[in-house]
Amino acid sequence: MYWESYSHQKIKQIIGDALKQNLDYREKAVLGLPASYLDTEVFYHDAPFLKDAPFLNTLIANPNHIGCHTLNESEAAFTGTHQIEKELIDLCAQQIFHGGEEAFDGYVASGGTEANIQAIWILKRYYEVEFDAKPTEIGVLYSEDAHYSMPKACRLLSLNSLVSKVDGATRKVTKESIEQCVAEARQKGIKHLIVIMNMSTTMFGSVDDIEEITGWLDDLEVDYKVHIDGAFGGFIYPFSTKNMAYTFQNPKINSFTLDGHKMLQSPYGTGIYLTRKGFMEYALTEEANYVKGKDYTLVGSRSGANAVAVWMIMRTYGSDGWKAKIQKLLSKTSRLCSSLDERGIEYFRNPDVNIVTIKAEYISAELASKYMLVPDAHGDDVKWWKIVVMDHVQQGILDRFLMDLDAERVAAK
Repeated sequence: MYWESYSHQKIKQIIGDALKQNLDYREKAVLGLPASYLDTEVFYHDAPFLKDAPFLNTLIANPNHIGCHTLNESEAAFTGTHQIEKELIDLCAQQIFHGGEEAFDGYVASGGTEANIQAIWILKRYYEVEFDAKPTEIGVLYSEDAHYSMPKACRLLSLNSLVSKVDGATRKVTKESIEQCVAEARQKGIKHLIVIMNMSTTMFGSVDDIEEITGWLDDLEVDYKVHIDGAFGGFIYPFSTKNMAYTFQNPKINSFTLDGHKMLQSPYGTGIYLTRKGFMEYALTEEANYVKGKDYTLVGSRSGANAVAVWMIMRTYGSDGWKAKIQKLLSKTSRLCSSLDERGIEYFRNPDVNIVTIKAEYISAELASKYMLVPDAHGDDVKWWKIVVMDHVQQGILDRFLMDLDAERVAAK
């Protein structure tokens, strides 16, 4: 896992050159495109600070990244920034997820939700095209800790949801529940499963044991494809674990979701979908005749500036810098956990993730509100409160939280 860190000057140069390859609405006679640069009454293209702001320059240039640029053809008007997105997809697939020299497809989506829906849609189409399967013969298997985008996708795509149970203490998917889900699927006439594995769940930071679960499915002689939801974990777990099961080295994995606006601190609208070569074609919209290369994505037109933003962050840090940042966050998270251990407070934490989820019996609603902790469910039935140790979470904030927690416990006694 290695990619080079670039200086600000080099990043500015690369993006500047990319924008020069793109269409410039001010210099070329453009009559056919239903778009333009950003409105100059509101967004000033000649502001002096823009000379050192490549992301803002890209926003104002307003490149459209419709389509999938890891495939052969795309709109020629924005070739320069399309190439940056392609490099970003290659970097994520090959360096973060150890894809080697194999080719991969993917794109920068509006977020992890879209990327997960894209993955399920593609695998649905795969089963429909290759196996002549009806939607009623395709099921989506995911755990009760999985993100809400899974049931959303099932409703959108008219697919059956099969929800496995997890152990309340370990958050591990249970073998019994997998067997029950498979039995339910067979009873309903489901022949093919799209299996979602969590590389850090949103609430707990738990990571599904992919080798164990796929082993159970193999023993049950199930036909399945695996998609990994790494919307939270994608930019932290690969840098904090030695477990290679969650990489493209694992032949059972078909695709990944990442989300830049979480750990990467990129703008909202920077989810990433990655898949093995040969699967993106199942999402082809033939009717997009006016689009060069046609469209393979759920959302269609996309801001090229968002792809540039993610590329800029990754190239600023480089792999070594990013690993150092992740280790710093994990160290801070471990220190919080040690403090909770000293107080006898029960919580769940995956040691490779920066989420700490505390049992609700130890935290009052008032304290949770003061520090904006996130509940597992809004209402009266809160069982857990979540802390996410991000860049803005300074040690002083954690210390104040612990002092307030101590004061509450003393008062309660």
